[in-house]
Amino acid sequence: MPEKARVAILISGTGTNMAALLYAAKADDCPYEVVLVASNNPDAPGLRLADAENIPTWAKSHKGMDRAAFDTEIGAAIEDAQAGYVALAGYMRLLSPEFVARWQHRMLNIHPSLLPKYKGLDTCQRALDAGDSHAGCSVHLVTAEVDDGEVLAQTKVAITDGDTAETLARRVQFAEHQLFPRTLARWVTRYHAPDWLLSEVTKYALALPETEARDTHGSPGFRCIKGKYFAIFSQNHHGDERVALLVKTSGQDEMNTLIEADPETYHRPAYYGASGWVGVRLDTGEPDWDLVETWLRKSWRAVAPKRLTKLMDAADEF
Repeated sequence: MPEKARVAILISGTGTNMAALLYAAKADDCPYEVVLVASNNPDAPGLRLADAENIPTWAKSHKGMDRAAFDTEIGAAIEDAQAGYVALAGYMRLLSPEFVARWQHRMLNIHPSLLPKYKGLDTCQRALDAGDSHAGCSVHLVTAEVDDGEVLAQTKVAITDGDTAETLARRVQFAEHQLFPRTLARWVTRYHAPDWLLSEVTKYALALPETEARDTHGSPGFRCIKGKYFAIFSQNHHGDERVALLVKTSGQDEMNTLIEADPETYHRPAYYGASGWVGVRLDTGEPDWDLVETWLRKSWRAVAPKRLTKLMDAADEF
């Protein structure tokens, strides 16, 4: 099992979602551990629970402080805890753009609505006022815009006759406690999930002009429409357990030079290696997506019609 991800949780109040994350982390097979609970409210009840469970805590009031200055201090506490991810669990304070940028794609929030519906506060009352059949909760990535990041998972909660904002909110909270730990666990292990890696590679490959996804010899592949393949997603290909992107090089010399210089990243793939293709590993940690994009573009150029590469060259000049 890969090393557990280190997670810092930010709270402002009772910390029920923090508790859900904390107790889920006690399972031996949970892929994350809670290394810090921090708050902008020194009197937050959730801090006492974290202390009782021997989780390090940090707290300081934000009152009278510049937003960026406060975020620098809480950010330093997170860094000191060597956290790799941040979970917002009822953290009722807007974050500075600098803090959000530092934790891009590594900071998750739980929100009590089915986003993009009802961003902000009073979500259950707004769902009732709208006559919705369901309320719910969402886990999303945090961006500079409030409750606007990519939604990673949702749970619907039925609205029943006689519901008030309070009764509905209690059931939504039950759903939150189930959804947040499960989604966080899936997110911190995504780099080891072939399906997620393939979905990301597909986005980059299909962003190139006139390309399509089509399997080749049982593996997902990408080619110019009605043309040749320029990339193949390799998982258990010819018995190779590595998860990799196979791309075209200029030939054996370039392939061998790459492997010799960086054997942790590159390898000679079975069958395709004889034709000068190289394997770029995706399963050794967080992939270098700039490298993946560069290789996809280079490999695509090797097979794309000249009319397309000329258009690409013209676009690159701008």
